[in-house]
Amino acid sequence: MLEAALGQITNQRVSVVGAGRTDAGVHARGQVIAFDIEWRYSLADLERAWNAVLPDDVAVRDLKEAEAGFHPRYAARSRTYEYTIYNHPLRAPLVRRTAWHVAVPLDVAALVRATQALVGEHDFAAFGRAPKGENTIRRVSRAGWRVDGPFLIFEIEANAFLHRMVRCLVGTLKKVGEGTYTPEVFADILASRDRRRGGAAAPAHGLCLVQVSY
Repeated sequence: MLEAALGQITNQRVSVVGAGRTDAGVHARGQVIAFDIEWRYSLADLERAWNAVLPDDVAVRDLKEAEAGFHPRYAARSRTYEYTIYNHPLRAPLVRRTAWHVAVPLDVAALVRATQALVGEHDFAAFGRAPKGENTIRRVSRAGWRVDGPFLIFEIEANAFLHRMVRCLVGTLKKVGEGTYTPEVFADILASRDRRRGGAAAPAHGLCLVQVSY
């Protein structure tokens, strides 16, 4: 999509490299990409032209000229994701594409206590799988919850993430919030490194990549 739109306005064959992949249905408001083109007008002109041909659900927010050799994935120091739960007995159709509706009341204090176990360097094999050739150890610099009315928002920043890691964390933390697991059981699951003990992945539509830091 991005490559086709760039090719349309530049008449060049363009290859786009992203800071990371996301599962189908996951949102992003902070994705970073890189590409090489020949362009003799301003970056503002390129941004306007690109947005004019992109579909309505995609927008380019900022363009900058990068240093030679810049790679948006390998140069990244950390990534931040948010997962939104709509915690209310009644569904809310207007947010059904961006929040996971959980009707049973969740214990926020228990969620917060359990989440404290995530900060630091751990083996997250219980909550996802690594790309081929990589290990499952990741370093989480911060993780927590904030409450906005009926919305419970899980925010986590790490140097990198396993495949489906955030969604599996949220799916397991939900069990803590509803009382199926205690925070201590959650910490034990993390330490076990056993994917069979980690909960099912939360739905993709509640997840959003919010920032990539360099």
